[in-house]
Amino acid sequence: MNQLIVSPAPHVHNSDSVAKNMYSVVIALVPAYLAALYFFGLGALLVSLTAVVSCVLFEYLIQRFLLKTKPSVWDGSAILTGLLLAFNLPSNLPIWMVILGALVAIGIGKMSFGGLGNNIFNPALVGRVFLLISFPTQMTTWPRPLGNWGLASYIDAETAATPLAMMKGGLAEMPSHIDLLLGNTGGSMGEICAAALLLGGIFLLCRKVITWHIPVSILLTVALFTAILHFANPTVYASPLTHLLTGGLMLGAIFMATDYVTSPMTFWGQIIYGVGIGILTVVIRTWGAYPEGMSFAILIMNAVTPLLNTYIKPKRFGEKRKKEN
Repeated sequence: MNQLIVSPAPHVHNSDSVAKNMYSVVIALVPAYLAALYFFGLGALLVSLTAVVSCVLFEYLIQRFLLKTKPSVWDGSAILTGLLLAFNLPSNLPIWMVILGALVAIGIGKMSFGGLGNNIFNPALVGRVFLLISFPTQMTTWPRPLGNWGLASYIDAETAATPLAMMKGGLAEMPSHIDLLLGNTGGSMGEICAAALLLGGIFLLCRKVITWHIPVSILLTVALFTAILHFANPTVYASPLTHLLTGGLMLGAIFMATDYVTSPMTFWGQIIYGVGIGILTVVIRTWGAYPEGMSFAILIMNAVTPLLNTYIKPKRFGEKRKKEN
């Protein structure tokens, strides 16, 4: 006699796994990482290695000795968190600050909620915002991109203003769109080359690791909002293309806002989530104290995600539709 096995959803399975998706995102970040190494050299290498090794080590120690569970550091999530944290930091940040940021990202942003799948906020952004609030001077001192694969000095790197900082002071000395696209500007080591980030985003879309809903809704919202501001006063407000190619917008929209755990589950929830991130980013950039608003916008909308998952969800299978009056 055949026995039926009853189990809860989901009942559809495929070849995807946590490790496969995590390492796919790491691969997608390779073009942007190569651009960071080219422009920032030794600093980018030291900061990224420190962040990745620290995140992996802290997650192992917390799981092994505090939570008393089997370490799962090789699923790729800690490696990805470290790489994304590094991408949000200046390439001349002191090593001890990078380690502290990794401890906050893993210890507070991730493991304090129970580990992968339970965290409310994006761990890398938790570490980045902690460092930004705690060490604003060091986190807003940007080395000038010199290129030549490592000839730039880590300790005595020449600093330069970022395009977003230039927006706050006026639009007269803004870099060209080509420089913004290719990465010849100051900024965090992983946000400067929009072309490399777009290339990674296309890879993730083709591999179906992410869907278009969150990135497209963020970018379209920012483009529309800034187009209205630019049309109202082009001498004060930068063009939409400048906003799209500047700061952490591409990095956040493609690689951080799309985090499975902290983003909504439904397509409409993801679109509302993306629109909210886009609006908050422009508001903070334009009228806030900080030149960049992407990190804060994503964390704020991370907090809204449970509400979106509760009130925007598909109708249950077999549920009767309410009769129209």
